[in-house]
Amino acid sequence: MTNKAETAGFVMNQTMLRVKDPKVSVAFYEDVLGMTLLETFRFEEMNFSLYFVGYLEPGETIPEDRTERVKWVFGRPALVELTHNWGTENDHAFKGYHDGNAEPQGFGHIGISVPDVYAACERFETLGIEFVKRPDDGKMKGLAFIKDPDGYWVEILNPDGLAKIVSKQ
Repeated sequence: MTNKAETAGFVMNQTMLRVKDPKVSVAFYEDVLGMTLLETFRFEEMNFSLYFVGYLEPGETIPEDRTERVKWVFGRPALVELTHNWGTENDHAFKGYHDGNAEPQGFGHIGISVPDVYAACERFETLGIEFVKRPDDGKMKGLAFIKDPDGYWVEILNPDGLAKIVSKQ
């Protein structure tokens, strides 16, 4: 099935997550999940910043011209927008944001496809990443869930492995 003519050119561009400390969160998405910080926007008068992270194709480069880079960022699929409301990183009373998985449930998780779930999870283990579900836990084998620094769940999956699980349903 193709897109309707009325929605031709629509792109799922981003999912926004609020973060307590952008230095910690950006480092997680870059160093643990392998994304690249594509652009940052600071809104001085409103006391917040936006950090857009995502994956680059091999050999792909980020446009140097700011206007071209902004258009490029907002035309890409599947980015994560990390929103930081200034001051939360230094507020010891700040309990963090609702991850959507505790009651009342809402937002659930983002998903990252990897070539080998088990190898990725071994790496996450050595990095001290918190797991919600390891690949062989529960009824759905071969996929995992980890937590980012703000407690958001990240599903780690392999398309071939997940196809075997889901196609039997």
